[in-house]
Amino acid sequence: MPGPARICCLDLDTFFVSVERLLDPSLEGQPVVVGGAKGGRGVVTACSYEVRAYGVRSGMPLAEASRLAPHAIYLPTRHGVYGEYAERVRAIAEGYTPESRVASIDEMYLDFRGCDRVYARPGDADGDATIERVVREITGRIRSELGLPASCGIASSKSVAKIASGLAKPAGVLLVPSGGEPAFLGPLPVRKLPGIGPVAEGKLLRAGYETLGDLARAPLEELRRVFGAWAETIHGNANGLGNAELGRDRPAFREHDPEGEAIGSISNERTFFAALGDPRQVEDRLCGLTERVCWRARKRGVKARTVTLKLRYADFQTLTRGKTIHPTHSELEVWPVVMDLFHAARTRHQTRIRLLGLKLSNLGFFDDQLELFERHERLHRAVDDLRARWGFDVLRTGSGMRKGERRP
Repeated sequence: MPGPARICCLDLDTFFVSVERLLDPSLEGQPVVVGGAKGGRGVVTACSYEVRAYGVRSGMPLAEASRLAPHAIYLPTRHGVYGEYAERVRAIAEGYTPESRVASIDEMYLDFRGCDRVYARPGDADGDATIERVVREITGRIRSELGLPASCGIASSKSVAKIASGLAKPAGVLLVPSGGEPAFLGPLPVRKLPGIGPVAEGKLLRAGYETLGDLARAPLEELRRVFGAWAETIHGNANGLGNAELGRDRPAFREHDPEGEAIGSISNERTFFAALGDPRQVEDRLCGLTERVCWRARKRGVKARTVTLKLRYADFQTLTRGKTIHPTHSELEVWPVVMDLFHAARTRHQTRIRLLGLKLSNLGFFDDQLELFERHERLHRAVDDLRARWGFDVLRTGSGMRKGERRP
């Protein structure tokens, strides 16, 4: 029986500014505004902590930001560059849990439900201590490998985790113990709750509701006058009873579908900072993607009938190729299909590859009768047991998988 939900909200601090500082270290410690030219017609996309002291905020017109902080350094946005770094962060985070959801380019949610048993160590006081240690390892890797600061909140719901991640800034980790949500939320101002903007805040303050504790005790009838149909959701979130389902990359099963169909897909893709040209490197990355999506399918107890490959060249031409197969969640069966799709897609052999992606879809529950599949299942159970104990990377598949050989 899975334990209480443990949702982590991972937020990349001043993400665009942090990337710009990686590319130009002279910006470190300087007041930086990303969004366009000084006095331009756009809005502030991101701003450093140094310039926030002057009242500059994200979403503010650049003209107003220029009036408040004329001495700041104003930079245009480079979404392609930021996207590459965001995908590299995602690649690190997804290595720790099979359940994740990208909320925006600088924010994602990770579900660690039940993972305390996977990562537990003798020195951990309890399951919460285990998850907090793992999350600190994730933020440490993001900092050491990519040079980016990240803050994380850990709680029993997405809304509380998001609030905690905001309070953990800059570059901290804050865990709200299970059952401690009311004490954590109660003293906070109502504006801290996701979904409450300036207008709703003004109405609540005029009605005498200043803190989330006040909001949690408010009669629903009064909240309906402010939030309408959202009153129950807001009231539940103020009481720490928010949604713990990530809502993406998680199949929603039809319990009584006679065909055993499952809605959704399982996918992973990688963008490479240095585009790949060596065929052995490409094959190695594809092999890793195959392992990961199949592992995630087994974790969810589903099999796939469609495999889709995504390939993007260095000049950004993007191709996809797909194939319908016998239902499986075995990398030993998916790998040959992946290689066939790759060879069909790669017609430009002299052009380097910027991105590779793999998706399993047409998911469902299927029973296998053949001895071959039984052997595969025994092998996968052994591999998955090792990963459950020591982590995903304890055992990796080499290119010999094409011949049915597994090597660490």
